[in-house]
Amino acid sequence: MAANATIYKANLNIANMDIHYYSEQNLTLAKHPSENDLRLMVRLIAFIFNANEDLVFCKGIAQDDEPDLWQKDLSGDIDLWIDLGQADEKRIKKACGRSKKVIIYLYQDGMASACFKQNKKLLNRFKNLSVIYVNIDGDIEELCERSMHLQANISDAELSLIHDDKTVLITETTWK
Repeated sequence: MAANATIYKANLNIANMDIHYYSEQNLTLAKHPSENDLRLMVRLIAFIFNANEDLVFCKGIAQDDEPDLWQKDLSGDIDLWIDLGQADEKRIKKACGRSKKVIIYLYQDGMASACFKQNKKLLNRFKNLSVIYVNIDGDIEELCERSMHLQANISDAELSLIHDDKTVLITETTWK
């Protein structure tokens, strides 16, 4: 955890009707000083879309050797490596070489599409790499609190993130 990180707690009730996964997760997230609320919430969204008992948050932004989230098998090998935002070629090569599956989540529309177009040739070289754009319909940052209680419902590949009377809809578009 980074020095001066702000700790966030998230109690998630996840109901993924698409894959029949239902769980309650009590998570602790460390928000790096350089991280904004949007990026923190996209980390949470990536967790929800890939949720299982072995998926954990890593040091991510604070550590070059670790992704934002990963899932390891019992022998310590990395099954899934998840990064957010624009990753450089060196980081992508390292991730694809160390993990069975790599997902990069892009989330800021203008920057995301420009980054993808610019790096499309590089990204297409890696067979175990997926690039997913996260489309957020609503003010996701409004849901970001130091202590969050969220209902996450996934149906027909659409995530509804609900807190009290606020709902934000999130969809994924696979670009690669």
